[in-house]
Amino acid sequence: MSSERVIAAIVPCYNEELAVGTVVRDLLAAVPGIVVYVYDNNSTDQTRRVAEEAGAIVRLETAQGKGSVVRRAFADVEADIYVMIDGDDTYSVDALPGMIDTLLDGPYDHVLGVRREVSDTAYRPGHALGNRGFNYLTGSIFGNQVSDMLSGYRVMSRRFVKSFPALSREFEIETELTVHAMSLRVPQTEVEVGFKDRPEGSESKLRTYHDGFRILRLIGQLIRHERPLLFFGWIAVAMTVIGIILGIPVVLDYLDTGEVLRIPTVSLTITALILGALAFAIGLVLDGVLRSRREHGRLIYLLHSPPR
Repeated sequence: MSSERVIAAIVPCYNEELAVGTVVRDLLAAVPGIVVYVYDNNSTDQTRRVAEEAGAIVRLETAQGKGSVVRRAFADVEADIYVMIDGDDTYSVDALPGMIDTLLDGPYDHVLGVRREVSDTAYRPGHALGNRGFNYLTGSIFGNQVSDMLSGYRVMSRRFVKSFPALSREFEIETELTVHAMSLRVPQTEVEVGFKDRPEGSESKLRTYHDGFRILRLIGQLIRHERPLLFFGWIAVAMTVIGIILGIPVVLDYLDTGEVLRIPTVSLTITALILGALAFAIGLVLDGVLRSRREHGRLIYLLHSPPR
């Protein structure tokens, strides 16, 4: 690897004193010259001290949530290659040199670490099933299949990181990263990485149902922002169908009697059809705005050189 190339590892941490030291030491050993930034997200234990003693640059992010940490780190850290890895020592750092080589050889802008369990208890109950469901849903909507969209282990180019807006606050940041790669259509690939149990005494910060619903809500918001014609098109179809269903009896009565007998139903029919037309028009307008926004994002992406 070139001595002039700067590789930075971003390690979000909250109360990870049992694991963060191992993660930092493993990163420094796996990739000589790597700069490890541990972002302490208001820990109440000795995470900060342990990380510093292990050789990391430790910074504090007071806005709670993993998304807040990633947004801050991506804005502050200057590097040619960025590594994002959780500080809970569940991901195999041994895979990192291969992931970096894959990024450079592509060249790719985004290498996703797809988790491969090395123990039967690495995933909490329901997490694997939920992850597969989100993978299928996101791939179907955005037209690009992904194997592990919720993975916290990624290697990214500078141009990918600096074109990423990072709007999420918590664990849905991985979903936003995945959709950003799909929307910008950057060259990307996947690499299998080992995934193991957390150290004894360490607890996951992921709340299965709470964070699952947050991710699902984010996917809905991303559909509205990234596929507006699809989102509002379905609303237009639904309102039009409702209008037709309501209007059929009115039309049949008129053909039979020559009179309009259901004035309230006529009002509902007209309202539903108008709302359907408005939804379709909104979808068309936002689709044009989306194209302009994507062109702008692409230009920002192209301001930076490819990984080398």
